[in-house]
Amino acid sequence: MTTMISFEDGEAVLDWLGLTDALAAGHDLPKGSVDDVFLYRDPDTLLNRSAWINGMGIAVKCATIFPGNPSAGRPMVNGAVMLFADAGGQLEAILDFHLVTKWKTAGDSLLAARRLARPDSRRILIVGAGTVGRSLWQAYGAAFPDAGFTVWNRSPEGAARFAQECPGVDVAVDLQTAVEQADIITSATMSTEPLLRGEWLQPGQHVDLIGAYRPDMREADDVALQRARVFVDSYATTLGHIGELRIPLETGAIGRDHVLADYYDLPVFARHSADEITLFKNGGGAHLDLMTSRYILEKWRD
Repeated sequence: MTTMISFEDGEAVLDWLGLTDALAAGHDLPKGSVDDVFLYRDPDTLLNRSAWINGMGIAVKCATIFPGNPSAGRPMVNGAVMLFADAGGQLEAILDFHLVTKWKTAGDSLLAARRLARPDSRRILIVGAGTVGRSLWQAYGAAFPDAGFTVWNRSPEGAARFAQECPGVDVAVDLQTAVEQADIITSATMSTEPLLRGEWLQPGQHVDLIGAYRPDMREADDVALQRARVFVDSYATTLGHIGELRIPLETGAIGRDHVLADYYDLPVFARHSADEITLFKNGGGAHLDLMTSRYILEKWRD
């Protein structure tokens, strides 16, 4: 019998630290085969994102993106994730698209932060007051329970709404000052031009970059990358596809050896000193959707 897991039901049984442990364990398995298929009916899009990991199973994540929906009172993005058994290929579960995406995206970044950020980090800056920013507040709060949060947003009104919905979060007026005062900077914006300047970074900080997903998008400048020890979740989804790394690699601002490891070499994800700057690029990927979906189903069954 196929299990159906809604957003609300899934949220009730999940925890952020458990998810990061599951993601780490998933990378002990063989590398997954992944593929994305896009279909278009201007201006609408259908995205099918698939992954197959030997020993874990198969996930197909379907998303419809209809830009005209909000004007009609409907969500712009809808979808579902189908999870298939490893041994026989039978359909095991259908999971809410937004549930998997939320936990995959923030959990991806949190796994890196648990290994790269200083354990005594007390000041966390969230750059971008959107839906992902709210997930980051929850995720980072689970791993750094004694930390205080600040949010910066291009729109002060958006930052104010964020602070109202997320108790205890302060609003930053000046981005440079907020960056300089933070221990962890986690950024989830739609920026195509770098917002974070390397000259602002301070010894001992951890920088988490999430927002950029296209070849023309960046959140941090060349100096930020040059000053940091740089890590990614997956070489395959970041180096040649996302402007955050593709552009500085193509211009020679950094060399390929400046990107030290992805999650398939997790032992390298470690802070060498209290003063070094670490930087992580979250690129996502269907294999992470599969790992997250499998974790959700196992927690649901428990």
